[in-house]
Amino acid sequence: MPAGYAKIHPMSKKYLFTSESVSEGHPDKICDQISDAVLDAILTEDQEARIACETFCTTGLIVVGGEITTTAYAPISEIARNKVREIGYHKKSGGGFDADTCAVMVSIDQQSPDISAGVTTAKEARGASSQDPADAVGAGDQGLMFGFACDETEELMPLAITLSHRLMQKLAEVRKNDPEIHYLRPDAKAQVTLEYEDGKATRIETILISTQHDPLCNGESDNDKIQAIIAQDLKAKVVDPVFKNFDLKPDQDTRYFFNPSGRFVTGGPQGDAGLTGRKIIVDTYGGYARHGGGAFSGKDPTKVDRSAAYAARHAAKNIVAGGLATKCEIQVSYAIGVAHPTSVHVETFGTGSLEDHQITELVKQVFDFRPYSIIKNFKLREQPKLHNGRFYQDLAAYGHFGRPELDLPWEKLDKVDELKKLASRAELAQS
Repeated sequence: MPAGYAKIHPMSKKYLFTSESVSEGHPDKICDQISDAVLDAILTEDQEARIACETFCTTGLIVVGGEITTTAYAPISEIARNKVREIGYHKKSGGGFDADTCAVMVSIDQQSPDISAGVTTAKEARGASSQDPADAVGAGDQGLMFGFACDETEELMPLAITLSHRLMQKLAEVRKNDPEIHYLRPDAKAQVTLEYEDGKATRIETILISTQHDPLCNGESDNDKIQAIIAQDLKAKVVDPVFKNFDLKPDQDTRYFFNPSGRFVTGGPQGDAGLTGRKIIVDTYGGYARHGGGAFSGKDPTKVDRSAAYAARHAAKNIVAGGLATKCEIQVSYAIGVAHPTSVHVETFGTGSLEDHQITELVKQVFDFRPYSIIKNFKLREQPKLHNGRFYQDLAAYGHFGRPELDLPWEKLDKVDELKKLASRAELAQS
């Protein structure tokens, strides 16, 4: 363990940690998905488009705005309505929001020419003789991004956020496909609290699910009876199936909260306004790792808030998979219009096989964090077309990391062997 680590990062023997996820019908997630559906539609036709698309929703209203520079045509109102309908807000579902009757307002301008110039021609390429195309594309903004991985799950994600996402995904599945739970509506949240001992998750302390529902559940109108029906169904059809796939399971002391407020009929945009980019912790690591503050949805890959966060996750995951650490967090930072990051920092929380500064140097050798390289390596401009027009919108609910069902390029373990070789050389040089 590095000198002074225990003083800087005190770790209690036993503690609780909680993460949450929200459903695709949560108002903020509706907005994320609309923004990314617009992104998918435009990048499918115009891979060089510059897009910063924001969405707002409230009772009976969707507003789509931002800056888009493209040669493509995107029927934004239609895209928004289709996404809301797919999520489950339509006339038959109730829920207080209807894809076919809500108003859709669109207010789009072009990207600032000042930003465009800095991205198109990076500082390194202005008046320089560099022939490297990766030096020609600057970061779309200044900022700092984090990537993280740990050995708590097969996907090398923190366990609490993984469980929360799985609960929400299963709830959406049964809502759409199980006729016995026809009373469910799209808005929902899940929260999982784990108990840790000596840095390892040892038990499930609390499971919380709140889900929107019809005024009547199986013909019942009494709130207490409705809550009992929901609790029974959620336990049997959502919680139990999800935990079958995990080694750590609820025990006799695990606490359950199902719709603890009692009644949850008014939800979605009717219950709360939604906004793109307001669920950044849900999108990433559930608070288990730090966050630079930048949202993902609605942004084309030149925006390093998105692309560099994917690249940092890729590096952190390969480090953990390669056995260089059991927990790894990577920070990268950028200046607008500059290709090379202003900093790269690796933190392994005392779990690294080498000192953190040595692993940082390995990361710099193996991974290229320049925006052009990230975009090219992950095919971030081509992905919507490669996935029949829907790639980013499928990331916009249930997390941008982990997600084995989506085969994401930044989740690939393609740098493990190279990292291992370099680490072995560093260890030999050290001995």
